[in-house]
Amino acid sequence: NNKIKFKIAADGSSASGKTTGGKLIAKKFKMKFLSSGALYRFCAYEILNNKSKYDIKFVNKIAKTIKLNKLNDKRLYSPEVTKFSSIIAKKPFVRKALMTFQKNFIKNSNLLIIEGRDIGSKILGSKADLKLFFTCSPKTKAKRRFKEFRAHNKKITLKQVEKALNLRDKDDRKRKISPLIKSKNAVLVDTSKLTIKQMESKLVKLVREKIKLKYGNIQ
Repeated sequence: NNKIKFKIAADGSSASGKTTGGKLIAKKFKMKFLSSGALYRFCAYEILNNKSKYDIKFVNKIAKTIKLNKLNDKRLYSPEVTKFSSIIAKKPFVRKALMTFQKNFIKNSNLLIIEGRDIGSKILGSKADLKLFFTCSPKTKAKRRFKEFRAHNKKITLKQVEKALNLRDKDDRKRKISPLIKSKNAVLVDTSKLTIKQMESKLVKLVREKIKLKYGNIQ
C-alpha cells in the first residue's frame, strides 16, 4: 500500500540478532533496510586504505560516496575493520557525517528499518513507529560471531571473540556520544533461545500489530 508510512528502529548490542531481524522484517514487508554499523565499517575501511587523508574533510567526502550496495562488501567485516570502526564511532565528526546520510535515508523512504545502537534514542527518535531493542546472552552472541569471524581468520578462538564482544558492549554503553541504551517505549526482543523462524514469527507479529494500530485493517 503506497499510502503507508512506517519506520522501525532496531537497536541492540553486537551479535544480538538486530541485523538478521532487521533483514527479515525488511524482506517480509518490502521495506528499505539500513545497517548503521555497516556505515561505520565502510568509513573505517576507506580510512584504513587512505590513512594519510584521515580528517574531517575526508570523512565527509566518504559519507557522500556511500551507496547501499557498497555496504555488503565482505571486506568490511575483517577483524581490522571491525576494531577500527569501533574507534571512529567515538569521533563526533564521524558520527555527524554518517548521521547526515542516515537522515537523508529516512527522509527519502516511507517504509524502512534501520538497525544500530542509537537509532531509537537519536537517529529516528520520535519518528519511529516501532522501536525494537535486541538482546542476547554473551555465550550465544560469541558463538554467532565466532562463526562469522572464522571465515576470515581460522586462528581466532571462541574465547577471544567473547572477550572482544564484552569489551565492545561495555564501551558502547559507557561512551559519552550516543551510548547504547534501550528507549523507554522500545520492545525487548531476547534472541538467546530463538531460532531464525521463531524470531521472524515474533517480529512479524509485532510489526503487524503496530501497523494495524496505526492504520486499522488494511489490504
